[in-house]
Amino acid sequence: MTKNWNNNANMSIFEHLEELRQRMALALAIFIIITIACFLYNKNISWLLQQPANGIKFLQLAPGEYFFASIKIAIYSGFLISSPFTIYQLILFILPGLTKKETSLLIPILISSILLFFTGTLFGYKILAPAALKFFITYGENIVEPIWSFEQYFNFILLLLFSTGIAFQLPIIQIILGITNTLSSSQMLRYWKYTIFISTILGAILTPSTDPLTQIFMSLAITLLYLVGILALKSINK
Repeated sequence: MTKNWNNNANMSIFEHLEELRQRMALALAIFIIITIACFLYNKNISWLLQQPANGIKFLQLAPGEYFFASIKIAIYSGFLISSPFTIYQLILFILPGLTKKETSLLIPILISSILLFFTGTLFGYKILAPAALKFFITYGENIVEPIWSFEQYFNFILLLLFSTGIAFQLPIIQIILGITNTLSSSQMLRYWKYTIFISTILGAILTPSTDPLTQIFMSLAITLLYLVGILALKSINK
């Protein structure tokens, strides 16, 4: 392994670019294969994404709506499933140029980032989506019958899951700020009052729904993640 790293370190710029091209081509091929597989199993994925809606009836309001929504779902699922492999290829590319100290920091950060993103999407799927949809259903109860557009529902649910996954990257941002000595854990702790205010704003921005319950859940999650980031920095004495 060390010999391979030394060989990579002595490569010319064109050889590095060729290696990057090959790794990105491999990552793209994996993404395409997974996306095609997700499209073929689109009914199963659609069924999973419909579960937070609690038995709501969906309609196809325009020709091809289900087909184009299926493509969108397949692309999103392909991106989500293939992203760890893409990040792994990037790690293999940049690893030879890093010192042992940089490597010991980068690998845990990237692994934690992936885990936090998937945890965020699971939080959105299990907590935020059911809460938001229940609010919308009960708000119009006995007045309107909830029959939703297939495409608009999946636009909503995919955006919610993606934005929640992004929000869960907050501890990673804090760790990077701490490692680069931009902000210390003590400074972050002093700003906790501002954090509550900012988390409320972010909760409103990141959630595609307008119901207060979903925004409160998101705000609480962001505040908790902020505290987790502070604890992580304190554990590495930053």
